[in-house]
Amino acid sequence: MWEQTAEAFERNFTEYGEPGAAFAAYHRGELVVDLWGGTADRDTIHLMFSGTKGLTAACVLLLVQRGRLQLDDPLSRYWPEFGAQGKESTTVAEVLSHQARLPGVEAGYADLLDHDAMAAHLAAQAPDPRAGFVYHAITWGWLLDELVRRVDGRTVGRFFADEFAAPLELEAWIGLPAELHSRVATMTAPDGVLVEGSNPLWVPGAEKIWNSAGYRSAGLAAVGGYATARGMAKFYASLLDPDGVLTRETVELGRRQIRRGIEPAWGSEMRYGAGFELQTGDGRMGDDADAFGHAGAGGSRHGAWPSRETAFSYLMSEVRNGPDERPAGLLRALSRGSRATGR
Repeated sequence: MWEQTAEAFERNFTEYGEPGAAFAAYHRGELVVDLWGGTADRDTIHLMFSGTKGLTAACVLLLVQRGRLQLDDPLSRYWPEFGAQGKESTTVAEVLSHQARLPGVEAGYADLLDHDAMAAHLAAQAPDPRAGFVYHAITWGWLLDELVRRVDGRTVGRFFADEFAAPLELEAWIGLPAELHSRVATMTAPDGVLVEGSNPLWVPGAEKIWNSAGYRSAGLAAVGGYATARGMAKFYASLLDPDGVLTRETVELGRRQIRRGIEPAWGSEMRYGAGFELQTGDGRMGDDADAFGHAGAGGSRHGAWPSRETAFSYLMSEVRNGPDERPAGLLRALSRGSRATGR
């Protein structure tokens, strides 16, 4: 029943020029798909860019579950300095759903890998009134990492490692230990994919940053996560488990829509819960209406279909601009397999 997924994965190499990738899926708590090919082997670790946001969102939700913070509270309640320049009423929920009005850093990105410096820049910055619902590609991570540090004392990377990765035995990290750097796939971008713009991680030459030891270790909470596809699929499978780290009620809270609208830079629909990307009309998370998770720049996809008890992850070494048939074909095939089970 899952053979079509393997066939779609093979087509990515034979028809779409995939140089190296992995895809994994869990169904009803069991690993049913575990594929790798090209420059990737079973133990290859990939950078997942914004796929990291799903891990960070889970950390924040666990603090909510434990009564340590509330989504409707102002972020400044936990991080007083953030209240400067008229941001005192910006809530945790607004930050999680890309409504903080801080999509960029006015001070620049010279301190990109220095969390303390970047968090301080954002605390001192005035919100952009034009950015009511704009994707916060990188700043999202500094804001929420600082929140976790203020509430718990640990970095998001340490918190995730202790509270999720260790008990669930996940091959997933926010900030990769140095001894694992040798297992990481080298990320590449074909000509024309990276362009001049406001995102310092998506300009020509940015591959040098992605593939550096400093970036791998930095633990950027929005875009600095690393994993195997097997590890990310297992993470999302745990969110479907009523006995998982997050309770069913907490996962439902995370999936509850906070904001939906058109992202002005993309010109396409964006829909968010408490950090999780929710299904939209473009079907980027598959064809299941209740899909949730988070995509990563360049093509990766990570998420779950609760009604089908299915979780998945696609990771690759070559980033491309969308629409991207590589993850789309895999998710279509996985959907057919999950429907064949009767769910």
